Amino acid sequence: MVMDNLTNQLKKIQTENQFSGSIFLKQDESAHLQASFGYANRVDSILNEKQTRFGIASGCKLFTAVAIAQLVEAGNLSFDTLLRDVLDISFPDFHEGVTVHHLLTHTSGIPDYFDEEIMDDFEELWIKTPMYHIRRLHDFLPLFQKEQQKFKPGEKFYYNNAGYIVLGLIVEKVSGMVFIDYVQQNIMDKAGMRNSGYFALDALPTKTAIGYIDHEDGTWKTNMYSLPVQGGSDGGAFVTAEDMVLFWEAFIQDKLLNDKTILLTPQVHEENDSYYGYGIWIEKQENEIYKYHVMGYDPGVSFHSAYYPHKNVIVAVCSNKSKGAYAMMLELEKSY
Repeated sequence: MVMDNLTNQLKKIQTENQFSGSIFLKQDESAHLQASFGYANRVDSILNEKQTRFGIASGCKLFTAVAIAQLVEAGNLSFDTLLRDVLDISFPDFHEGVTVHHLLTHTSGIPDYFDEEIMDDFEELWIKTPMYHIRRLHDFLPLFQKEQQKFKPGEKFYYNNAGYIVLGLIVEKVSGMVFIDYVQQNIMDKAGMRNSGYFALDALPTKTAIGYIDHEDGTWKTNMYSLPVQGGSDGGAFVTAEDMVLFWEAFIQDKLLNDKTILLTPQVHEENDSYYGYGIWIEKQENEIYKYHVMGYDPGVSFHSAYYPHKNVIVAVCSNKSKGAYAMMLELEKSY
């Protein structure tokens, strides 16, 4: 009866905000809810389904953090390693004290390529630098490499995509592999994420949802020209909702790291009961950890996924619209 009520409530919310995407909820060993709504392809009326892949934007920063932690466990790097000591790329105005830890926790103070204090529309980035030129991590460098340091490392938390681009470059340097290949081999394959990957927008595989940007007048467009053509270490992977749950399970069960606690330890207090670890948000209630979660927003993408340790619940909500995932996530949380 509880699940019937939840399903009905989700359908009500979907009707209200026209949610388009897939949801997967698992508790212990049982899949309690799996549902899909809307279209993966509006023109051809192809519905979203269980095996549909969705972009997750910044939701995959946790993959980058896991990759870094794997290299640390292998003895090839440390969280205290200085940026200047691991990369031979010139960052003329970056503070010499920036470490891997600072980059992971958004406390590095390096300039971001998308500064929300200056721009409020992600698409503005591609006016001077066409998005179809952004296929590898090095392609992002001209967007921030020679900009000025914003503040001293460790001084404050300031969400920073460029910091995760730099972390991806570190993964490439230390491992000798292209970043997306490293993640595919050492994270996705190990977790059994058979339907996930970093796909180029101009070469999407079958069963991949196209991202849609809806306008107030009822018209819409795809996000083809709104995002880098190839995702990387700061965001842009594609997953199924079920694959995201498989990632959490592999992560929790120590299949990806010998010691996951370093990522799950609150490193920075953001505000109220919200903290940030390494690539992951941490929410507390009454001074106890309530959930570990990741989220991602891009034009045509909204994504939320979380692990609730007190109930052993894992949830993934993927959407191929710019908003909608959060409302679904809130409703799921009310039931658990």
